[in-house]
Amino acid sequence: MMRGFGVFFILTLGLLSSVARSFRFDIQSGHTKCIAEDIKSKAMTVGKYSVVNLNEGHPLPDSHKVTLRVTSSYGNSYHFGDLVEAGQFAFTAAESGDYLACFVIPDHQPPVTVTVDFDWRTGVAARDWPNVAKKGQIDAMEMELRKLFDTIRAIHEEVSYMRYREEEMQELNRVTNSQMAWLSFLSLLVCLSVAGSQLWHLKTFFERKKLL
Repeated sequence: MMRGFGVFFILTLGLLSSVARSFRFDIQSGHTKCIAEDIKSKAMTVGKYSVVNLNEGHPLPDSHKVTLRVTSSYGNSYHFGDLVEAGQFAFTAAESGDYLACFVIPDHQPPVTVTVDFDWRTGVAARDWPNVAKKGQIDAMEMELRKLFDTIRAIHEEVSYMRYREEEMQELNRVTNSQMAWLSFLSLLVCLSVAGSQLWHLKTFFERKKLL
């Protein structure tokens, strides 16, 4: 019982810690920086990004604008922002796998360094709970219960996904072991054939030389 609770607690912590990621990073002009996020099918994800303006009150030059493209592991594009100061995206993943958010800074001479703030949330963390409470006119207790319900559902989906991946790995191991067994049998057959051929040639040689 305690072991099951421990697994549930670890899964809860892992789920809540992995679905919300906030970054601040630097990119040099002419370079690209990509960030990957493992998202399950039918999971909601939202992102918000902006270039940090170090000279407040002054507009950002074109050299400090970014281009962002968000793609799935199958190459499908889910968001494209071309030379913008800030932007946001939201979508429901159609396929499971690693999704890439790639930031590109245009080439500039002399080189400049651009600082970007990026917030990426998936699953339960992607829900806008204050707006949900406002639109639904629900109290704090009901909102917490909805959060808990969504968290439990997300954990259930995560466990199901882990079982699916485990079955995939078991099938891959089974196929690999089968192929290795056939390869070992083929290697043994080749070695025996070579050894038999050498023995036959030696016997023929000795008989020709009348040594046998």
